[in-house]
Amino acid sequence: MGVTKQYLRYVPSAVFGVIGGPKANVAYVTLRGGERGRHVAVAACEHVFVWDVRKAEKVIVAPCLTVLVLRGSKHEVTYLNLTQPRLSPQDTDVIVWDLINECGLYRLKGHKDAVTQALFLKDKNLLVTSVGSRWSQVWGMVLLNEEGRLLTGTADSELRAWDLSYLEQDLGEPSKKKVKGLLEEDMEDGEDGVDESPEERILRCDKAGSILRESKDRVVSLMTDAKAKVLLCHGTDPTLEVFAVLPADEVQRRMEKKLKRAKKKAKYEDTDAASRTLMWAVLFSRGREPCWPCRSVDCVLTPSGEMKAVLLLQNNTLETYSLKTDKKDAEATKTGRLTLSGHRTVVRTIAFSSDNIAVLSASADTVKVWNRSTLQVIRTMACEYALCSLFVPGDRQIITGTKSGNMQIFDLASGSLLETTPAHKGALWSIALSPDQRGVITGSADKTVKFWEFELIKDQERLTVKHTRTLQLDEDVLCVRYTPDQRLLAVSLLDCTVKVFYTDTLKFFLSLYGHKLPVLCMDISHDSTLIATGSADRNVKIWGLDFGDCHRSMFAHDDSVMFLQFVPKTHLFFTAGKDRKIKQWDADKFEHIQTLEGHHREVWCLAISPSGDHVVSSSHDKSLRLWERTREPIILEEEKEMEREAEFEENLAKGEEPVVPGETKGEAAPAGKTSIETIKAAERIMEALELYRDESKNMQEHEEACRAAGKQLPPPKMNPILVAYGNISPSRYVLEVIRKVKSSELELSLLVLPFPYVPDLLSLFNTFVQDGLEVELVCRCLFFLLRVHFGQISSNQMLLTVIDIAAGLQYLQRELEAKEDVMFFTDATSRFEEKKRKRKKRERAILTIA
Repeated sequence: MGVTKQYLRYVPSAVFGVIGGPKANVAYVTLRGGERGRHVAVAACEHVFVWDVRKAEKVIVAPCLTVLVLRGSKHEVTYLNLTQPRLSPQDTDVIVWDLINECGLYRLKGHKDAVTQALFLKDKNLLVTSVGSRWSQVWGMVLLNEEGRLLTGTADSELRAWDLSYLEQDLGEPSKKKVKGLLEEDMEDGEDGVDESPEERILRCDKAGSILRESKDRVVSLMTDAKAKVLLCHGTDPTLEVFAVLPADEVQRRMEKKLKRAKKKAKYEDTDAASRTLMWAVLFSRGREPCWPCRSVDCVLTPSGEMKAVLLLQNNTLETYSLKTDKKDAEATKTGRLTLSGHRTVVRTIAFSSDNIAVLSASADTVKVWNRSTLQVIRTMACEYALCSLFVPGDRQIITGTKSGNMQIFDLASGSLLETTPAHKGALWSIALSPDQRGVITGSADKTVKFWEFELIKDQERLTVKHTRTLQLDEDVLCVRYTPDQRLLAVSLLDCTVKVFYTDTLKFFLSLYGHKLPVLCMDISHDSTLIATGSADRNVKIWGLDFGDCHRSMFAHDDSVMFLQFVPKTHLFFTAGKDRKIKQWDADKFEHIQTLEGHHREVWCLAISPSGDHVVSSSHDKSLRLWERTREPIILEEEKEMEREAEFEENLAKGEEPVVPGETKGEAAPAGKTSIETIKAAERIMEALELYRDESKNMQEHEEACRAAGKQLPPPKMNPILVAYGNISPSRYVLEVIRKVKSSELELSLLVLPFPYVPDLLSLFNTFVQDGLEVELVCRCLFFLLRVHFGQISSNQMLLTVIDIAAGLQYLQRELEAKEDVMFFTDATSRFEEKKRKRKKRERAILTIA
């Protein structure tokens, strides 16, 4: 047996360079013994950072530990509200979850577009969701006046207010939306062709007025402080508008004053319309103009009337402001700004120092040097739009290539720009250090490759570069690389080919062609025998540098391959793609080793440390991620199996929603989502029932054998699984298996269960209820199976006892409801009553027609 090649696993180590996530919100928090309005929490990828806005320091890094996973959304979640747990995914549904029971209650349908926000009316047990109106899409909502007024913001510049009037009736549970049939069109219940009769309405919504915002763009969000005394509104432009919510007596006084003035100016003016407009005397506006639009905002109101606001901007910046709300013409004052801990724009280039300690990252406006161990910024320097970079040998200077074609040299000790050299007339896409470390080569969109040597200016004691040679080509140059022996030079061109030249004479040696789109990245192995190329056609090709033959072409990513680099002293290499993934490959066996996932946007570049122990990557989400090599070996068969399971679960999520027999599609549906876990849980239940059947059959045969022999025979050998569980009975084993199913997956696991297993399960439930074992869990499963398989169960004479138990539970329900004035088992009861009511209506309709 041959020796298996061992691969070591890379795991996530840290996330840095991001102040707030690309779709995160910001919120004020008060630490124990801390000052109110001093600390803010913001989501940063899979972490939560707590910042001290006064010191501009990160005080807490809280990883998001997975305590509960709610599976139900097929698409990205656009809104989450934990007042009463709700998820609003981009598949237009609203899912209500029970966090205590860890299961989905129901899925609310009806919207035609992504849900933008959901509000819970606590006093009335109502849920308000927004997605669109007859004017435009509703992007933000907020409740005022103790949930008596709803304020909405849309894609126009108008904020609209709605007065909510609640009808004096017991809301209870919502009734199912009526769907008319042929026999129900002429029923004598007062139905007039609408989905909702006036008697069934639970609230009335009247437009109270509107106000024009200063901003003309759409609303992003509306929010208030804890006591709803201050309202904040921001849109997609760099404006934050602050409104003060006035007391009721002040509103009435201003309305009367303005109404008198309006009557004097125009006698024939509609006073009702004027009063509706004057309702917006409740607010007054102030604005401010930052440089970047807001992503999220939060505020707190101090007892002295000072409002503190924190803004998370779209350029990865936190800003804090202070405003005196008791002064009419007060101006907002900027009190703090957090910028040093991240780039304002996307990082396009990364490099490691030769000692594996420092990491260089450069964006469109700044270049930063980080300490890999502490993840702290060592230097921040202003630069032009950087596209490529490297450390000069000795790690005392760095060089960046810019979009304007310049080379910029920075000194790390002083943090200053030493020199800007106009190297090319087009974008400088690639720069590479010569193996002898005496100079660099650059490739540009001006169709040239230039050679540069390092020089030291003695009188100024600073580094500079001197141009020595130029290689003119026919196409734009995208990437350049030396072979480690410095014998050959590889140049990637816009015509989808890679040209290889001799370094000393610049004579043509090889042409590597086969990619359908331009080669965006490439690298050469440490022994100068292999070259790997990554292209916009999503493929990676491995070539031999002796004859230029293509060893293998592999489909690498679901989008363009943006960066490729070999691990030092190996034939393993990493690729980064626009599909948000980083992958490791073996260039000898042409195998995919592992996939590093975590970035939320396109991955632009990566860098591998000279030791090969660390990888740093940058993404369009403005985050930098550090990956660390462990001593854990990778077994490729297990990795492939995990990928197949992930692909299978993804296909399940894209499939049709689970169908409950006997139910029609309406505005409410099951909340769960079929996954591989629900299928495995159903299989475990079926295996447990099979074991129960076998053991019951063995015990029955044993009893018959004892009767035939006229004496007690030795009992049959117990199943090893039951022995492992402590010699429990087969029925108790079935209960243990059901009890170990996750609460959020229980209903869907029972739904997948074939009906031949249901009778045995219901009989066991009968026994469990009589013995008082896990009554709450058993009742939950019992009522679900009764609802799903009611027709088949009611026609089976053997299962009448189960129906009797259900009737007994309903009797207990009625007794408890009469004593405690609460509702139990409402879902099952309402369905029985609905079926009974429909049956009576159908009978009356048939008699009428007859």
